Amino acid sequence: MQRTVEEGRGPVRYGPPAPEPGLPVVPELSAVLAAAAGRTDPEPPGGGPALRAAAAGYWQRRGLHADAECVAAASGAQPLLFALMAAVGGDVLLPRPCPAWWVPQVTMLGRTAYHVPTPAECGGVPDPFALLETVRRVRDEGGDPRLLLLCVPDDPTATVAPPELVHEVCEAAVSEGLHLVSDETWGDTLHRPQETVFLSPAEMFPGRVTVLADLAGAYTPASWPAAVARCPLTGPGAALRARALDLLTAIGAVVPGPVAEAATYALGEPGPVAARIRTAAALHARVAAAAHHAVLASGALARPPHAGRHLYADLGPLRAGLAARGVTDSMDLEEYLSARLDSLVPGGHRFGDEMSALRVRIATAPLLGSTPEQRLESLTAADPLELPHVARALSTFVRAFDELR
Repeated sequence: MQRTVEEGRGPVRYGPPAPEPGLPVVPELSAVLAAAAGRTDPEPPGGGPALRAAAAGYWQRRGLHADAECVAAASGAQPLLFALMAAVGGDVLLPRPCPAWWVPQVTMLGRTAYHVPTPAECGGVPDPFALLETVRRVRDEGGDPRLLLLCVPDDPTATVAPPELVHEVCEAAVSEGLHLVSDETWGDTLHRPQETVFLSPAEMFPGRVTVLADLAGAYTPASWPAAVARCPLTGPGAALRARALDLLTAIGAVVPGPVAEAATYALGEPGPVAARIRTAAALHARVAAAAHHAVLASGALARPPHAGRHLYADLGPLRAGLAARGVTDSMDLEEYLSARLDSLVPGGHRFGDEMSALRVRIATAPLLGSTPEQRLESLTAADPLELPHVARALSTFVRAFDELR
C-alpha cells in the first residue's frame, strides 16, 4: 500500500485489505476444496441451489427468516455490494469511519457518498439525529439519497453498536424512505458472544434491510472469494435481487465451483469449522485486549474492541511526540507505524476520517507469530500471551507506543 497522492494514484488500487485471521485453514475445509478441484463449471450468477440453501440455513439458525430464493452469492463482498448499490440507485449515506472499500465503490458508480458522524460509544452506525439532518440537507441541495450502509460489528472500529442505537438509526432511515444494507461480515467474530448483544437491523425492519456477509470474515480464507446477501422477502426485495443478479451476470462475479463447495460446507457450520470460529475469536480477543491496554497506557485513545481482528486507535493526544518524528497527519502515521511494527497499519484517511486526525486501524494477526506453526501454537495455547513469540511481538508493540509519550 502506497501514498494516494503520487502519480494520480487513488485509494481503489491502494486501499488496505480487511484484517486477516493469520491462521492456517481448517483441514476439513481444505479437504472439501481439494475434493472439488476437478469441478470445472462455476456457480450460476447469484449462486447455485446448494450454496443459497446453505446461506439461508445460516441465517435461519440466527433467527432471521430466509429461503434460497432471497439469497444472492458472488465472488466476494465487493462485487456483491457493488451490484446491490447499483440496483438500489441514488446517493449513498455511510458512517464515518467506514470500511475502506465502500467509498471507492460509490464513486465508481458515479454516485455521491455522504459521510455521517458516528456516536461516541461505537462506530459502524451513524448518529440518528445527524442522519436525519444529512438526508434533509442533501435533498435540499438536490441530491437523491436512497441507501444507508451499516456495519454493526464494525470495520474499522471493532465495536458492536448496541441494539437500542441500531433501532433508532434504522427507524430514522426507514422514516426517510431509505433502503439499508447491513454488512455483517464480522458478526461471527464477537470476542465475548455471551456478553455482547449483536442484533441485526434485518431483525428489526426485515422488509427494508438487505444483509451482506463476506465469508472471509470467519469462514473461508480471503483467497477463496465468496460472499452472500439476504434480500428482503418482499416484492421489492425480489426485484432488488433480480436487478442485482443482472449486474453480477454483467460483470462475471460468479463464485468458482470449488470455492462454492467449500463455502456450502462452511455455511453449514460443521463441528471443525464452528470450533475454529470460536477459538479464533477467543484468541484475537486476548491479543486485542492486550494491544488495547498498550494503546491506552501510552496516552492514546481507542474504543474497547468487541469483534473482529483489529482495533482503531486515535493518537491525537500524542501529537507532540509524533510531530517531533515528522508525523503530522494520518498518512505520515500510517507510514511511521507500518515501518515501526513491520506490518501494515492503515491510517484513518483510508476509512473516511480526516487526514489531520491521527487515527489508525491496527490488526491483531501480526501479533500471533511470524510462521504458520507459531500461529497454530497461539491458537491452541492455554494462554497465548505467555508464548515467547507472542510476548516478543507485544513487547515491540508496547515499545512503539511508549516511545511516543
